[in-house]
Amino acid sequence: MKSITGTPVTPGVVIGRAFVLEEVLQRVPYHTVKQEDIADELWRFNTSVEEAVAELEADRARVAESLGPEPAKIFEFHIGLLQDRTLLEPIRKRVEEEAVTASYAVAEAFRSLADQFKEMGSEVFRQKANDVLDLDRRVLSKLVGRSRDRLAKIDEPVIVVSHDLTPAQAASLDVRKIIGLATDAGGRTSHTSIVVGALGIPVVVGCQRISTEVEDGDRIIIDGIEGKVIIQPDDETLSRYSEFVARFEREQAVLKRQVSLEPITRDGTHINLMGNIEFAAEIEGLLANGGEGVGLFRTEFLYLTRGKPPSEEEHFEEYKQAIELLDGRPLTIRTMDLGADKYTQQQAEEPERNPMLGLRSIRYCLQNLPMFKIQLRALMRASALGPIRIMFPLISTAMELRKSKMILQDVMDELTDEGIDFDASVVTGIMIEVPSAALMASVFAQEVSFFSIGTNDLIQYTLAVDRGNERVASLYTGAHPAVIQLVKAVIRSAKKFNIETSICGEIAGEALFTMLMIGLGLRTLSLVPSQIPHVKRVIRAVDVPQCERLARKVGSFDSERKVLKCLRDELEKVLPDVEADGPHSNSSG
Repeated sequence: MKSITGTPVTPGVVIGRAFVLEEVLQRVPYHTVKQEDIADELWRFNTSVEEAVAELEADRARVAESLGPEPAKIFEFHIGLLQDRTLLEPIRKRVEEEAVTASYAVAEAFRSLADQFKEMGSEVFRQKANDVLDLDRRVLSKLVGRSRDRLAKIDEPVIVVSHDLTPAQAASLDVRKIIGLATDAGGRTSHTSIVVGALGIPVVVGCQRISTEVEDGDRIIIDGIEGKVIIQPDDETLSRYSEFVARFEREQAVLKRQVSLEPITRDGTHINLMGNIEFAAEIEGLLANGGEGVGLFRTEFLYLTRGKPPSEEEHFEEYKQAIELLDGRPLTIRTMDLGADKYTQQQAEEPERNPMLGLRSIRYCLQNLPMFKIQLRALMRASALGPIRIMFPLISTAMELRKSKMILQDVMDELTDEGIDFDASVVTGIMIEVPSAALMASVFAQEVSFFSIGTNDLIQYTLAVDRGNERVASLYTGAHPAVIQLVKAVIRSAKKFNIETSICGEIAGEALFTMLMIGLGLRTLSLVPSQIPHVKRVIRAVDVPQCERLARKVGSFDSERKVLKCLRDELEKVLPDVEADGPHSNSSG
């Protein structure tokens, strides 16, 4: 038995047989053709490219139907590259002038381009390199007669293991046959993770060597809760996980009955349960899980899923769809949070050495005003169609907030001059994601209508921990006393100035933290839609004084281990049939 740790993307546990997708990186041998066969070779190349484009367009249509139009835009880069004359013409020219086979010319051209992306040293460019290699495989499969995808032959449920998957490959996975996924590469915010996260199967990425450790047919366990892959589990481990899967399935049946119930504590306090989404198409699933609105619409994915920045009209149509689907329910839209390993580094002539502390989020917007104003115009136009709230991310200084509000006012003045309708009373708020914002919450509370505490970044910046770094990821926890003290300070300032505060980081969706959040004074939680029934179950099992006593008790602790133990003990008291951390007992939270 061997256990490999990675990064969980989609929660859940599954046991099954491995299906290894080997990485097709072998070199195509150098061969030449006769002069009279060059025309035929060029025809084969052109036909292969056309067929590959047709396959991509079919994938795009399928994803648009199942996940919505925005995720489908991931394919635009792939299709655009296969239609790029600057890539295709040198391949044709090499076949004509050197009489090499089309397959050799394709392999050399695509892999040279992939190598160029890899050498740029950014995660964004490495992702593009993987996309290029995916196109290489697609075209070569047409030229040399290999099947594009062995998965088409699967006749029983399997767990796919691969070095990496491109968004295109991930989107083509058939969840009727594939019950789990593990990859060597990838991170929680990669394009591929965005796609597979919507498939609803347990997924663990960033396992580093899983594809070389597993063979076809091996029995493996994907633990999408703790981010583990267990290869050839022994009888004891298999039994423990089998029992957990059975309990998990029973719990899911119970949770389905929670959807129609109100999120009210035993003493009658209503806790608003909102959803975090990336695309408007996710709203139907949010409502199906009992969500009461959208607490965080992450609009940066409008940029990450296409080859060029979205236009004002594309922004507007996405927001319009969200407003219509919510039918009057709350909608909080965060302005683009671009940066780090995302979009901005791809656009930069010289990628930043430390983008997490660089030109990201609101800083990037304030230095790229035309782009920022396009989004703000679309948001204000959409405000005429239904209730929305605008939220600015990663505010760290009062000046950043005031500049952002000033630009929003400029946009409203422009729309007024143009005779375009909008809601002049639209409210604005900020994400509290850095310690400086938490400590200055009293200042910000006098200038905005609401706070949303983004614990994902707040934890990272408070503890100086990159949770994507395996060597220090165990230090990343929302249970750290310093994080709890900052959250408490923000809530206190918001109450003083009578503004609403919610929490939208990942701990909002962890049942383990629900009682603590209520005890600290939060009455709005924004979380991944699938986690809403779990959290609602806790809410309905507790009362506010009970939660407040827990918060006071936790406030006296000096280590995250004490905090986590206390939270687990209390959760087990109110819901004794639910395991807070899955089949393990040594999670760090």
